[in-house]
Order: sequence, then structure tokens, then C-alpha cells
Amino acid sequence: MPENATEVTAAGIARLAGVGRAAVSNWRRRHADFPHPVGGTETSPSFALAEVERWLRDQGKLVEVPLRERVWQQLAGHPAGPVTALVHTGCALLLVNRSPAAWREITGVSDERMAGVLSLALDDALADRFGPAGNGRAVRTPDRAELLPSVPLLRGAAELAAGTGGTGVHETYEFLLGRQLDANPRQYTLTPPGLAELMAELAGTGGPGVRTVLDPAAGTGALLTAALGPADAAGAPDTTSRPTALHAQESDPGLAAVTALRLALRTADTPRTTPGDRTLDVRTGDTLRTDAFPRLAADAVLCHPPFNERNWGHDELAYDPRWEYGFPARTESELAWVQHALARLRDGGTAVLLMPPAAASRRSGRRIRADLLRRGALRAVIALPAGAAPPYGIPLHLWVLRRPGTEPQPTPELLLIDTAEPAEQTTGGGRDRLDLTALRHAVLDAWHAYEGQQPQPTAPHSAASRTVPVIELLDDDVDLAPARHLPSPAATGGPAELVGVRERLTTTLGLATSLTPPPPAPTAPAHRPLTTLGELARAGALQLRHGGAGTGTGPVLTEHDVLGGAPPSGAPATGAPATGAPEEPVLVEAGDVVVPVLGGVTVVRVVDEATAGAALGRNLQLLRPDPAVLDPWFLAGFLRGTTNNRQASSHASTATRLDARRLQLPRLPLAEQRRYGERFRALAAFEDALRLAGRLGGQLVQGLYDGLTDGTVTPE
Repeated sequence: MPENATEVTAAGIARLAGVGRAAVSNWRRRHADFPHPVGGTETSPSFALAEVERWLRDQGKLVEVPLRERVWQQLAGHPAGPVTALVHTGCALLLVNRSPAAWREITGVSDERMAGVLSLALDDALADRFGPAGNGRAVRTPDRAELLPSVPLLRGAAELAAGTGGTGVHETYEFLLGRQLDANPRQYTLTPPGLAELMAELAGTGGPGVRTVLDPAAGTGALLTAALGPADAAGAPDTTSRPTALHAQESDPGLAAVTALRLALRTADTPRTTPGDRTLDVRTGDTLRTDAFPRLAADAVLCHPPFNERNWGHDELAYDPRWEYGFPARTESELAWVQHALARLRDGGTAVLLMPPAAASRRSGRRIRADLLRRGALRAVIALPAGAAPPYGIPLHLWVLRRPGTEPQPTPELLLIDTAEPAEQTTGGGRDRLDLTALRHAVLDAWHAYEGQQPQPTAPHSAASRTVPVIELLDDDVDLAPARHLPSPAATGGPAELVGVRERLTTTLGLATSLTPPPPAPTAPAHRPLTTLGELARAGALQLRHGGAGTGTGPVLTEHDVLGGAPPSGAPATGAPATGAPEEPVLVEAGDVVVPVLGGVTVVRVVDEATAGAALGRNLQLLRPDPAVLDPWFLAGFLRGTTNNRQASSHASTATRLDARRLQLPRLPLAEQRRYGERFRALAAFEDALRLAGRLGGQLVQGLYDGLTDGTVTPE
């Protein structure tokens, strides 16, 4: 096998063949001719992709590998790593877009010959987009030896891009980058697209006065991509009123190159009236220690800085002119990033930073916070709900800042917004349940009202906001956490809302009482012939489908929705899947039975008309019975049996996994199934009433505690 051959893991083999990882393990044990590992570790071996494809095809388990899957596996298994592969791919796609004819000529030779010719062609394409080599550009021209292992990948990526009529370079790159980020989320500091869009809108990057935007901690370029706004059908951004100069700096050379290529491909088809009317300047380096743009006066700065850094340059930067509002303590790296952002703004320019909540209240930063308030530089602090961005368990903040000008400022005020959701809405919460669209509307409504741009309408997302005079905040702590100064959004309704909750609770308790099952009659255990869902599936009595991240436009039924008995709350996957066959979502229908895959929890849901049409989310299995053979409520009821679940569950190192094919059902006539089904349906209604009563009871109790403690409810 060549030393530079692409490798693939067992998970990749499973994806290629459309099976589970357990099937791959079985093949390795049962087939002596299965390809031997060529790398990886004993617990996570890797295999040569070409050998795996050949074996799968010989076994009849693979007819044709989809092009998009082949390209992804080549990128993921690249011998130099996926980031290097992404850089080489981005360079090639830039050349494909710039000169399709030259690309076709280059690819008409052998791989060895192509690698040498391609290096020269890429140097010209990169110089045209980023300037000549040696000027500090983030993307270095790869040489022949570096490109040789990438040639099959580059051929495939160009073919994938050509699937949309030659205009799919941006979509192809976004697909591959998105796959890499999804597969390795802990390796990168990610800013979710919805949150990035909110930050760009707060900074006004779509307005006519914002032409230059800086991201000093660019990562993978999510914030500057959001600043460009939505792409049109050809993949280029709408340039009606979008930034024309993008500046970025990133300490990781690989990510800096990825960001530069991502933005270059996004703007590749943007018309330019003159060669210099659109600027893209991405640099590599430590921003705080070695600022690449010391004389820049940007219209807007967007930044998701690293949190809790101790080694940010405290000792060597003590006399840096950027510390206009005070020298940050060693533990206050985030306040160093805040002041860097302000230093790179023009007068009146806006900066939006994602911040840890501790930065608003740590005593070591109170003097800098106080000076930011006194001078009117800090305009808003927005508390986000947990799940808005990693780390997902912490409710992060957004800080909106504006560089003060020379003209006199009015009495400064600070806008505080708390977007935390009521407990009833976040039961079983998590980022899958977070409605970023509604959150964005709520925040922007409050921000625009504060800025005097428009009256504040009623937002579809629960949020509390208040404009606070700075003088009220300048105490010994200068604590700017919105929760310290605002009531909980759950309590903003006051006593009137609690009256409504109490009435709903009373009604629900009455319903639960009426639905209480009668006492069971003692009887001997029944011994009935059994069958498994796997046998029923093979006989055509039901279909088994698995949820995923397919694209779509409707809501997604998530694992949390099934566990909590809630309506579909998930959002579909963003972005098109590049080219080739899209990952179609599995849409649920009335009468389907949905079962969680993980957790070993005996929860089953029968889909009703209100839920029908939603896409099936991750970690869910769908059972679609033939109504002429199986009653769905009968099916769902027997799947809830504890013994049944124990027999069908397997245990991994960190979770319990349910194999639905091993679940058992008794063989009963359809009429008898329906008798059982009616009883199971009544039990499900009783369970729903108890669940709702528990939520309403908790909301009422907490509301009364809050009301009694804040004075809105009296003890009488």
C-alpha cells in the first residue's frame, strides 16, 4: 500500500456501506479476507480506503460510493490531517473558480505530473486573491511533495463542485468544512451560525455605514461569514450593503488558512468594479502579543475570544497603549480582548464580543468595567440561555461596545437583556431545544428600541430588558450580570400569570383524576408466542428508519421532545449539502412509533396529526407499522415493557443503546391488538396529564417563591 494512501475508520466504513458500526465489527470477525488495519490504535484502527472499497464491492455490499462520501472520506483520512486537506482543497477550488479551463488542462495528466503543475498554478491563483507570497498572507502555496497525497481528493472535490454547473465551489467547501467541524467539535472553538448572525446584526454589518469588519480571533471564520450575509443562489453573498473589507487574525496557522479560503470562496463570484475595491486580509499570529493590524480603524469588530486564558501576555504587555480603560489583571484575559476590539474601531464603531458570564461580575475587573460604563463604551450586556454556544452548559453573555467619539456624550445608560427561558419551556433542555430565531428577534427588538430605531414590538421569545443609568451600576462590585438587575423572564407576568397557571393546574389535576386507571385484576402470567421487530421488518409488517441531520425546512422532532412529551422543537440542519444526493430528512407520519436509541429509558411516542410532517432527529428510531397487520398503540405499549427493553439493550462505555430489532411482541390477532392498544392509549393520556401537572405545579411553586421574595405577592 502506498505510504500516502487515504485511511478510513470503522465508523467511516459503516457510513460507506450504510450499516451500523456493529456490522463492521462482525465483518472483521467473520471474514478472514477483510482488510487488515494499516494505522490507528488497537481500539480504533484505521484501514486503507481503496482496500475497503474493493472488499465491499466484491462482497456485494457496495455498488457505488457516492461522490460526496468518497471526497469526505479522502479528506478525513488524509495522511497529513484533515486541516491540511481542507487547505489544499480550498486552494484547488479557488483555481477551479478562477480558471476552469486551466484546471481541466492540469487534470489531464498523471497524479505525479499534476502535483508539480498544480503547485505553480495555485501560486498564481493565491497571489491573485491574497497578494504575493511573503507579504504575511495566511495561505502558503503547497509544493509538489505536499500536494501529491491530495491529488485524488482534489480531483473529487472539483468534480463535486462541477455538479452544480461549475458554481458550487463555495457549497462544496462549506460541506467539507461542516463535516469536519461536526465530526470533531471539541477540537475547535465554534460559534453557531444563528448566534454569529445575531452578533453581526448587532454590529450593523448589513448597514450602509459598515464597510470594514475585523475578527481578531477568527477560528474557522464563522463571524465574518455571517457578516457577509446570506449567499445567493450562486453561492456569493448579497453585496447590496455588505462589508467590502474583511480583516482577520488567528493564532493557529491551519485555521487561519481555512478562514482565508472560506471567505475567498464565499466572495469569489462577487463583482468588483476595480481590482482593489474588495479587501480580504487574513493573518496568522497571536493577536494580543503581535497585532497584525495596529493602524486599522474598523467600522465593526466581531469576536469570540478564548476564555479564561492565563498566558495571554500579561507580563510583556503592561504598557501597551490599548489598555485605555485599565490594565487587565492576569485572570481577566477577556477584558484585554474587549479593549483590543475598542482600540481597532473608528470613532462610533461597534464591537460585539461573546463573553463568559464571570467577566460581568469578577471583582478583579470591576475598575475596567466601571471606566467602560463612565465613558459610554459599553452599551449592552445580553445574557444568553444555556445552549447558545459552547460550552453549552453555561449561559454566555454578549457585550455590545461602541468607541466613544470626541463629541460630548449624553448621560450614559446600559441596556441589560436577559433571554433565559421559563422552566416550563426548557424542561429537558439543551441546545436542540433552543430557538435561536426567536431569541434573535427578542434581542434585536430590545436593541433597536434602545437605539431609537423603531418602537419595540412584542417578541416571540420570552426576554426581560431594561435600560439602566450607569450611576446605578457604579457601586463597589460594578456587577453587570443582567440577572442581578432584571426579574426572571418567567416571573414578568406577575400575580396575574400565576392565577392563570393555578387555573390550568386545577383543570389538569381534575383530568388526571378522571384518567386514573382502574385497579388491575389479579391474573396468572400469560404465555404467548412472541416475535421480534426484526422478524416483522423482514416480513414487511413494519419499516425501521433512523433519524439524522438531513436538510429541510420544517421542525425537527428531537430526542428531548420525545422524552419530555413536547411538540417538535428542533431546527433543521443549516446549509445545503454541497452537491450530489442530499441527505433527505425522515418525515414522521401519523401512526408512526418513535423510540430513543440511547439512554435505556423506556419512553415510546406514537406520532399524532399535530406532529406529522416533522423531521426525525438524531438518536431516534422510527417504526412504521402496516396498519393492516399491526396496531401502533399495541406496538408502542409492549415496547414500554421493562423486561423487553432490558433484553434489547446493549451497554457501551458511556451509554446504553437500544437495538429495536431485538424488541419482542406477542403474536395476536389485529382485533386483540386494538383492545390492548386502547388501554395503552389511555395510559399515555394519563401520563401526559401527570407530566403537565408536574410542570405547572413547579411553575406555580417557583412563581410564588419569587413573588413572595420580590414583594409582588403578599403572604395573605
